[in-house]
Amino acid sequence: MVNIHRQHDASFKDKVALEALKGEKTVVQISSELKVHPKQIRQWRNHLLETLPDVFSTRRKTQEKEQEELEGELYRQIGQLKVGVEWLKKNRSRSCRDEAVRD
Repeated sequence: MVNIHRQHDASFKDKVALEALKGEKTVVQISSELKVHPKQIRQWRNHLLETLPDVFSTRRKTQEKEQEELEGELYRQIGQLKVGVEWLKKNRSRSCRDEAVRD
């Protein structure tokens, strides 16, 4: 028996979570209409309720900006390290040739 998991995009999850949040239909009714397990719908609804307060807050924007700055700094450091490694590789082979000539 093959166990296939369906992948749902974010917009579908949003619509389902909002529908469950409205309360016009029960989770079981939504589940039977959309062929999604009720537990999954509850998880999406709970996730929406947890993240909803941050939607309009400036704290979230500040955190995202800090995250982007950190990533930029890390990418810059990675670039410097790559250049350093290439330089070392190049000079190592040159110094090995120089030693061979001396011997």
